[in-house]
Amino acid sequence: MARVALVTGGSRGIGAAISVALKNAGYTVAANYAGNDEAASKFTEETGIPTYKWSVADYDSCVEGIAKVEADLGPVDILVNNAGITRDAPFHKMTPEQWHQVIDTNLSGVFNMTHPIWPGMRERKFGRIITISSINGQKGQFAQVNYAASKAGDLGITKSLAQEGARFGITANAVCPGYIATEMVMAVPEKVRESIISQIPAGRLGEPAEIARCVTFLASDESEFINGSTISANGAQFFV
Repeated sequence: MARVALVTGGSRGIGAAISVALKNAGYTVAANYAGNDEAASKFTEETGIPTYKWSVADYDSCVEGIAKVEADLGPVDILVNNAGITRDAPFHKMTPEQWHQVIDTNLSGVFNMTHPIWPGMRERKFGRIITISSINGQKGQFAQVNYAASKAGDLGITKSLAQEGARFGITANAVCPGYIATEMVMAVPEKVRESIISQIPAGRLGEPAEIARCVTFLASDESEFINGSTISANGAQFFV
């Protein structure tokens, strides 16, 4: 029986690429989404991957959503914490609301999703927690104090979970994408995009499929001794 993978923010952008790659690798995949019903419906129609709507920022909604996925597909073996938002502003203009929205989704969302799934993984002696952080969680970024803090926090969660889960056959790893050719990045003015690319030694934006390949490897049995690690996929833009 195929292992079950749940991808948050899994119907668009990098998340959609991850969902499709995991399905192509033989997993049974569920994609969570927060609000875009039209995009989710189109994604399911095109890929056959079922979508489930809830906000990862709300713990009770996560518990209910995960229970629905598991009732439909079986226990979650692989969790990909991909859902994330931005609310950018220079720090002196950033509002408490902008801070909390990003922290609640990008950081608390990882807790909210992982916590209900963790006991089952411990009991079954197998699990893969893969969290999508960011290059800006590693190096910081102007006007992204909230986002950088949340993504740096995700790396701390990953390293701690790895230590707790290792003896139960659970691995926890992170992927830190650089600038990827998603709808959001491609929508910025061309001059801004050119400025971004000029800072990437590879001379191009990354592709969502390149991040998905990292995730697929970390989900596999072949990655079982890799635990608490971070894969930086950024075209040599930043080294840790």
